[in-house]
Amino acid sequence: MIQRILIFLLINFGALALGGIFAGQGASSDWYQNLNKAPWTPPGWVFGVAWTAIMIAFSVYMDYLYGQVENKTQLGILFGIQWILNVAWNPAFFYFHQPMIGLIIISALTLLVLFFLIWYWKDLTWYSAFLLPYLIWLLIATSLNSYIVFNN
Repeated sequence: MIQRILIFLLINFGALALGGIFAGQGASSDWYQNLNKAPWTPPGWVFGVAWTAIMIAFSVYMDYLYGQVENKTQLGILFGIQWILNVAWNPAFFYFHQPMIGLIIISALTLLVLFFLIWYWKDLTWYSAFLLPYLIWLLIATSLNSYIVFNN
């Protein structure tokens, strides 16, 4: 169990690190700073705190889910797609300055995390609560991305 959590932590934080590398200057870029952003956009430090908590909770969720499900191939594929979408949003949005493509990616990621919640509910019941921070944050992030798409 501890070994699996550590593996999921490594993979999940690796996704964040890779996404950050592919983001270029990210939120500190002139491009992003000059966008018309949503009034509910949190301060920059919130993103780091939120993603840290989310990836810890998601790693616990994945560890427990991996131990419960029989179809590990399906789980691995879904987890891999989630990982790719998570990494892909940063370069699409920040590096290539394509908020609409970013919105498509983050919407797909949000739907996939919602799918995890619903599809694996029977296997996890209350353990599914570990997925809620990820889903809630993605809903917020999707709203922020949407605001930028429709107001710039």
